[in-house]
Amino acid sequence: MISWSGPSLVGNNASMPLYDLPVEDLETYRTSARAPEDLTDFWDETLASARAVATAPTLARVDTGLPLVATFDVSFSGFGGDPIRAWLHRPAGLDGSLPVVVRYQGYGGGRGLPHSIGLWPLAGYACLEVDTRGQGSGYLPGDTGDPFGSGPAHPGYLTRGLLDPQQYYYRRVFTDAVLAVDAALGMPGLDPGRIAVAGGSQGGGIAVAVASLRSDVSAVLSDVPFLSDFRRASEIATTAPYRELTKYLAVHPDHVDRAFATLAYFDVAVLGARASAPALFSVALMDETCPPSTVYAAFNGYGGPKQLRSWPFNDHEGGHAFQEVEQIAFLRAHLG
Repeated sequence: MISWSGPSLVGNNASMPLYDLPVEDLETYRTSARAPEDLTDFWDETLASARAVATAPTLARVDTGLPLVATFDVSFSGFGGDPIRAWLHRPAGLDGSLPVVVRYQGYGGGRGLPHSIGLWPLAGYACLEVDTRGQGSGYLPGDTGDPFGSGPAHPGYLTRGLLDPQQYYYRRVFTDAVLAVDAALGMPGLDPGRIAVAGGSQGGGIAVAVASLRSDVSAVLSDVPFLSDFRRASEIATTAPYRELTKYLAVHPDHVDRAFATLAYFDVAVLGARASAPALFSVALMDETCPPSTVYAAFNGYGGPKQLRSWPFNDHEGGHAFQEVEQIAFLRAHLG
């Protein structure tokens, strides 16, 4: 008999009971958030301003000691022209233009170390692992700072600049993420007609936002997305990061309306209605970090062709390696 004494292969709370809506209600659940009247103008102006000061990305080959994957240290322009770091990994020895997966990180994570090669180069795709500005010290290291300050905020990132959409932290993050695709489009050896955006948790929310803000994405992989249906998340989530918002509003009850008015510009359950690329989502019904109803809000509000894989007994890992099997088949169908 084989025994396992290492870390759990599933979430730390795999026995957490179902706590959200019944499944039949989840399947039709929609967010109560509404798109601001100037949502399109807000994002058009934000992205145009960033692109106006952008410079061409730079790539430098890195020797990782892994001869089967070619790795490049990438710097590209993000919000305000700020340099954003990424790794580009591509299978070594494959000629021609490869499809590329632009991958965004979970909350607190960075692009990692250059030899930390994920799934996609092994499947024949290039992969751009994008830093999240100001993060990269929670579980994987990053190399991108955030030079912008904010008013009073709860520790973390979710409440930075919360009272003004122009100053809100995720305005910069979403802009960086969109311009990461711009950068990939300008890199040699990548096929501009076959670009997927992907991520889990925060990265899954960012991937939906990017698909909502540009029409040239070929596929979306969004696992247990964060940044969705902020009002409900702040009311029922039992853990961070959404608890940052709850604690902030407990200290600033006079800011509730302004806070949720700002968040409507960044709520992927709202933004996702603008997306048109085919998407594969995952949800875990025992997820305490991103409550299932908030994930269904993102899925049900998504505007393009979509599929959802539900994992009834899983926590925030969202199906772990079993979900990857689904993703490989999905990208094979949509990217070749």
